[in-house]
Amino acid sequence: MRYVKRYDNGLKLIVDKIDGLFSVSAGVLVKTGSSNESEAENGISHFIEHTVFKGTKKRSAFEISDYVDRIGAQINAFTSKELTCYYTKSTTEHLKDSLEVLSDIFFNAVFDAEELEKEKGVIIEEINMSEDSPEDLCLDLLASAYHGNEGLGRTILGPENNVKSFGKKDALSYMDKYYCADNVVVSLAGNVDKVQAEAFVKELFADKFKRVTSAPQKNTFSAQTKNLLKTKKTEQCHIAFAVPAYRAADERSDALAIANVVFGGGMSSRLFQSVRENLGLCYSIYSYCSGYKDEGVLEVYAGVNTENVNKAASAVMKEFEKMKKSGVTEQEFLRGKEQIKSSFIMGRESTATQMLLYGKYLLFLDKKLDFNKRIAEIDSVTIEDVNAVIKDVFDFDRVATALVGPKKKPLSV
Repeated sequence: MRYVKRYDNGLKLIVDKIDGLFSVSAGVLVKTGSSNESEAENGISHFIEHTVFKGTKKRSAFEISDYVDRIGAQINAFTSKELTCYYTKSTTEHLKDSLEVLSDIFFNAVFDAEELEKEKGVIIEEINMSEDSPEDLCLDLLASAYHGNEGLGRTILGPENNVKSFGKKDALSYMDKYYCADNVVVSLAGNVDKVQAEAFVKELFADKFKRVTSAPQKNTFSAQTKNLLKTKKTEQCHIAFAVPAYRAADERSDALAIANVVFGGGMSSRLFQSVRENLGLCYSIYSYCSGYKDEGVLEVYAGVNTENVNKAASAVMKEFEKMKKSGVTEQEFLRGKEQIKSSFIMGRESTATQMLLYGKYLLFLDKKLDFNKRIAEIDSVTIEDVNAVIKDVFDFDRVATALVGPKKKPLSV
């Protein structure tokens, strides 16, 4: 059973009650991330996500962790291009305790100068770790190649110089713009009573907001066809491709998801079978769809031997062309649809997955997700629908590319 409560100040609560469980996942979802940031702000969403844990008006950083451990719960957070999420998982008896600590870090973070300086070091090491991951670097470079240097092209972590410059004033100013009641959803999934949930969220969240109306969301739409290179001493070359696809709310997204499974979504996919198994050009290769509020992208990544870059890129291009020319077979279509549907159904077994699923749907679409309707929508997709989106999306003439490795020239496609 799913229940939505809309508070007078714009805050929204969604409860997904799952019988037979003894736990509950609770999330506080804020509709902002790196795509909302200016050049000077780039990295601030992630910086705030880290530093709210470094102390509140009544708890030190250690006391936050100690309190969560003492009630046997888990707490964490993440930042993405369009979302910042703080979440816990606990037994049902400690739901209010978990919500209280989430409320404390959300409303009462003090951003102590000494703690901020220490956490800047932690974040810079996270940036350094990303620099040591060529796959991450390649996908960030691909975002720049396709989206440019603004909006969805900005990295989540931000540049090191920005991180070093951030202070309490910057964090509070950004939170004043986006950490507002109408820009937040509290999502609960698991063994939770809706009456209790509504009361807890009213007391710990709805009644505490001083900021009600958020700043406008930035329009992130962009589509470019750049070929970017980052020369780096690595054992492999890392290559990636992006073509325009559909925004998250587009009714064609299910058909595209099925097409993606066939194209590069697993070990039976065309890319895996062709580029890895038959040609032996790579170890890792996959494709995925990224659907955002304003636009979407179909992306491909492969890690290849430095001598095989052009061969691998040509092989990927050929698979694009084959998909567009011939579409999918009936067998591929049925296999892809079953994978999409089973993934959605098996997500019911994870309270954290359901908390995010229902929370994001309400936050971005302002609707309550209907589980049975979503299954019916997937079931209703036909092979003709899939082949139609393939002709629309699988267009290598609109491709942007990225290459990371010991090369002097970008990909030429």
